[in-house]
Amino acid sequence: MFIIFSKYALVGVANTLIHWVAFALFHYVAGLDQALSNLCAFCLAVSFSFFVNARFTFKQDATTKRYVFYVLFMGAMALAVGWCADLLQSPVVVTLMAFSAISLICGFYYSKLVVFKEKKA
Repeated sequence: MFIIFSKYALVGVANTLIHWVAFALFHYVAGLDQALSNLCAFCLAVSFSFFVNARFTFKQDATTKRYVFYVLFMGAMALAVGWCADLLQSPVVVTLMAFSAISLICGFYYSKLVVFKEKKA
C-alpha cells in the first residue's frame, strides 16, 4: 500500500502544481471567486491526475465510467472546499493547502477502493 500511495502522492505533486497555477490565474487574473476558481482549476488538473494514476499508480484502464466517477467525486470536493473558503473568507493560500491535503487523502482512498478497485479473481 505504501508504494501505491507514494506513486499517488508523486502524481499529486504534479497535479497540485497544475491546480495551484490554474487557480491563481482564474482567481487573480480572471477575477472569479474561490469556489469557481477552485472548480475550474480542478477540471484542468483532474484529467492529468486521472490518466496518469490509471496507468502509473493503479495499472488499470482509464475508462469513461471510471473517469466520470473520479471527476464527480473530486469535483464535489473541490467545490465544497472552495465554498467553505468563501463562507469563512479564508485566505487563498489556506484554500489551496486545505484542498491539496483533503484531496490527497480522500482522493487516494476513493481511487483505490472505488474507481480503481481491483477485481477479485
